[in-house]
Amino acid sequence: MSVFTAAADQSLCAPLPVLGKDVTVPLVTGGEVTYAALDYAASAPALQRVWDDVAAYAPYYGSVHRGAGYLSQLSTDLFENSRATVAEFLGCRADDQVIFTRSTTDSLNLLAAVVPADCQVFVYETEHHASLLPWRDARVTYLNAPRTPAQAVETLERALADRDPYGPALVCVTGASNVTGELWPVKELAAAAHAHGARIVLDAAQLAPHHPVDIAELDVDWVAFSGHKLYAPFGSGVLAGRADWLQNAEPYLAGGGASRKVARRTDGGVEVEWHSTAARHEAGSPNVIGVYSIASACKALTEAGFDRLVAREQHLVAAVRAGLADVPEVKVLSLFGDDAPRVGVISFVVEGWNSSHFAAALSAEYGIGVRDGLFCAHPLVRTLLGSDPQEVGECGAPEAEPGELPLNAIRVSFGAGTPDEHIERFVRAVGELVSKGAQWKYRTEGGRCVPDRGAAQL
Repeated sequence: MSVFTAAADQSLCAPLPVLGKDVTVPLVTGGEVTYAALDYAASAPALQRVWDDVAAYAPYYGSVHRGAGYLSQLSTDLFENSRATVAEFLGCRADDQVIFTRSTTDSLNLLAAVVPADCQVFVYETEHHASLLPWRDARVTYLNAPRTPAQAVETLERALADRDPYGPALVCVTGASNVTGELWPVKELAAAAHAHGARIVLDAAQLAPHHPVDIAELDVDWVAFSGHKLYAPFGSGVLAGRADWLQNAEPYLAGGGASRKVARRTDGGVEVEWHSTAARHEAGSPNVIGVYSIASACKALTEAGFDRLVAREQHLVAAVRAGLADVPEVKVLSLFGDDAPRVGVISFVVEGWNSSHFAAALSAEYGIGVRDGLFCAHPLVRTLLGSDPQEVGECGAPEAEPGELPLNAIRVSFGAGTPDEHIERFVRAVGELVSKGAQWKYRTEGGRCVPDRGAAQL
């Protein structure tokens, strides 16, 4: 019986149209199948609405902020209107700034560059590397992985109580784990941070595409996210929030756009007056198309209705979890337990299988794209797999032959554009691979497990 038979609900919204929904891929066993893109946590497919909006604007593309021509003025208006759209999408406060960056990683590195010199940063070992690693010039306290949301708050409160109360402090936390999909108690963590005189930045890379994010309601100081996970291509990101640290610091990049006035000094040097607006940290020619694509995605998600999108995604989450629960050899990874709320991101391991081998078979034999490895969250995955979180690992597949069992995992992720059939196919494929084995031989090539094209079918 289909995992959707009992749960079918006509009130659920249809998947949002995305690029690539009709792309077919070859199977190693012969024939072709429509590609099932189940790696949204890495990069979500672009919404058709976003692509159409960008295509309509593309002939009018021009330089931003400094051009007198019609297209330059049009592009400048579009760029700044996109900033306003993102601010509304995030529920920004009146004095918050929205700065456009290249990605979540870039956003958090920007924030790390502007924190006061004596700032103490608190970050959980469970973070993605984008939020775990940028704080190289600050005093960093790494917090152990909590096992409940309440423990996460308690761990932070204890750490903040023990800090130097006279210096600035910053807490960095994810909104939804890129490994387990579990939602973190952001509002409670923000309250704890502020009670101890600290600020907090929310890594919303995995939260914003799946769930409403409201800066004012959550009472966080900054939010960072990426366009490529929000159904918007072209490599743009956002850092939004309080302006004071951003205005008080030297520009993240020095150059045109960040500077308001530049003049030679009598001593032969250069005197610079930097902008105090978001432009201070947006030097150079901005990625106008990338910024517009983020704004378009924000509008599309808002107009579709997050309540309806969340309801449908939870329908898919329940179907995946039910399907995996029917396979005893599968272990789903979790910090907070089975009942923890989560977005459409689920990681697991399969007894007797190398994770890279399993992911390769899903792709080659079923046309299903998932992710395997440590998901740029090495300490977290090591902890979840019962290994030493200090053990060295790689983001990609390690050099391991099929049948070997390195410490890595498989991640399936989905969202607003995922049709039911992709989830049904995935659940069926997991069951068949575990019960019947792979139909093809595989080998390691360049660090990845791939079908052995010279081998015969098993």
